[in-house]
Amino acid sequence: MTQLNTTSTADEDRFAEIVQIIELTRRQTVLGVNSALVKLYFQLGAIISRRVAAAEWGDGVMTQLAAYIARTQRVLRGFTRANPFRMRQFCEAYAHDQKVSALPRQLPWTHNLIILSQNKWPEEREFYLRMAIQERRSSRTL
Repeated sequence: MTQLNTTSTADEDRFAEIVQIIELTRRQTVLGVNSALVKLYFQLGAIISRRVAAAEWGDGVMTQLAAYIARTQRVLRGFTRANPFRMRQFCEAYAHDQKVSALPRQLPWTHNLIILSQNKWPEEREFYLRMAIQERRSSRTL
């Protein structure tokens, strides 16, 4: 009887190309999803920022927004009371810097939150964004 969990060097040689394509596609898919989420959070941050600036929304609205999303979009996660504030901060940090605004989309949301919260100056944020992208830093090493 053949065991399914054992792999030989011969199998690794024969199937390496297939496995590489699968892994590459998986990484590209994850990057695409992360990019789309970061873009979504930026767009939501822009709406929130605009409405707060126009005095249409106050801080209490964030609690109502989080509750509304939890009620109407049950499959979504990450829309706690704190996240709309973070989305707004994220948008306001990068909205006016064309050179840097594309960089956050190349990183997961957690990376962006870490960089944003620990670096006050735009130059610092740009440095850590670029470093995290180039060196493929994990959120723990950031």
